[in-house]
Amino acid sequence: MAGLFSKLKDKLGKTRKGFIEKVEGIFTGAGKIDEDLYEELEEVLIQSDVGVNTTLEIIEMLRKSVKEKKISDPVLLKDEMKEQITLLLGEENPLHFAEKEPTVYLIVGVNGVGKTTTIGKLAKSLQSEGKSVLLAAGDTFRAAASEQLEIWGQRSGVGVIRQSEGADPAAVAYDALQAVKSRNIDVLLIDTAGRLHNKVNLMKELSKIKKVIEREVPSGPHEVLLVLDATTGQNAIQQVKLFQEAVDVTGIILTKLDGTAKGGVVLGIQREAKVPVKLIGIGEGLDDLRPFVPQEFADALFA
Repeated sequence: MAGLFSKLKDKLGKTRKGFIEKVEGIFTGAGKIDEDLYEELEEVLIQSDVGVNTTLEIIEMLRKSVKEKKISDPVLLKDEMKEQITLLLGEENPLHFAEKEPTVYLIVGVNGVGKTTTIGKLAKSLQSEGKSVLLAAGDTFRAAASEQLEIWGQRSGVGVIRQSEGADPAAVAYDALQAVKSRNIDVLLIDTAGRLHNKVNLMKELSKIKKVIEREVPSGPHEVLLVLDATTGQNAIQQVKLFQEAVDVTGIILTKLDGTAKGGVVLGIQREAKVPVKLIGIGEGLDDLRPFVPQEFADALFA
């Protein structure tokens, strides 16, 4: 576990440098706790894509702590800040699995967020837990999308259900659902075409796939996972809201956290989008997709 924590701490280096170190600089550089300090802090939080509403909530919580605990030394605010952020990140929210039927996860997101790569990593992770996995190549629009999923399937050692380019994605989902039932597969991961969240027809297509799942596996889909790119910052929160309207997103997979100073977006997503972050991507390796554990994340940020 110490090794895993050390890796997380290392991968969050850009966010720690662009966010936490600036916050600490405000606390250590201030001679007293006053309005100037709160204003500087507010500016850094917003720049780190924490979100305006969440930023104001953190500032208000700090004001309350200072008053109740009679804190006068700005340096002591670091621990208070960590405590508030941990609280706002909420409880760990692990992936949901079916009790009897095959578990079905529908994976959605806009273009370029690393969705197919994330599916490959998730398949490997589930396998390491002793589960059998099947992939469905529901992205039938993008050239070579199925081939890309096949490559990830081979890397992870799992089968892939696919059809020809341009086929109906709902038909691919149907075939895959029949396959997991006949082969007694534990988990089905359904890839979908990367789509802009403002394209109505493509969003309707997701609803169609979801209806096929509900018909064939009544308790499914057990998760609708939206893959988000952490480097997009506040735009990610808007994506959550629009996808939520179309398919009732149940969880977030936040990728590329290792490549951004905007890791504060996790706070904004948890608080403003009201959808839990369930997994985070912190690198290119197969084992760089991991469960989001709020306490561990806060510890790594402030380490």
